[in-house]
Amino acid sequence: MHETLVERVELARGKLIHFRLDTIADADGERHLREVVVHRGGVAILALTANHAVLMVRQYRHAVGEVLLEIPAGTLDRLDDGGTESPDPAARRELAEETGYEATNWRKLGLFFTAPGFATETMHLYLARELHAIDGYGGPEADERLELEEVPLENALRLAEGGEIRDAKTLVGLFWLDRLAESGGL
Repeated sequence: MHETLVERVELARGKLIHFRLDTIADADGERHLREVVVHRGGVAILALTANHAVLMVRQYRHAVGEVLLEIPAGTLDRLDDGGTESPDPAARRELAEETGYEATNWRKLGLFFTAPGFATETMHLYLARELHAIDGYGGPEADERLELEEVPLENALRLAEGGEIRDAKTLVGLFWLDRLAESGGL
């Protein structure tokens, strides 16, 4: 099942992602092309209030041409030395930037690939509890138009199961959170 890289060609590079074309040899020696989107990874946060509501954001997503209801999330920043930001501080930063809240209690739930058939993005999923509003919060970054909503977990699950939430990281997060609630892990 293993594929061996034969050649790699970078096709385009953007600020957030770049595209490459990999030529691989399969186990039988046959060569194939693989189109790859290279992404440095991101974080997604299940911010759970004391009354079991999930902080969610509505935002327009140009790529799909729709307003989506999602859990707070963001890309790992590129560091001055060329490295990538660690997920733990990125999760705290993204929660604060997108919602105006901080959390006292953090738990990393796991990680997953968002689209492993063509992308390298790894999403780190966190549970944030004991939320408190940030004094003087000025709103999200200028390029983000977000509407914050507190959605009771049961309602969020109903929206997900009914197809009204279609964002993958949000679906993974909500179903993970439901599993934790059912097992007494919250």
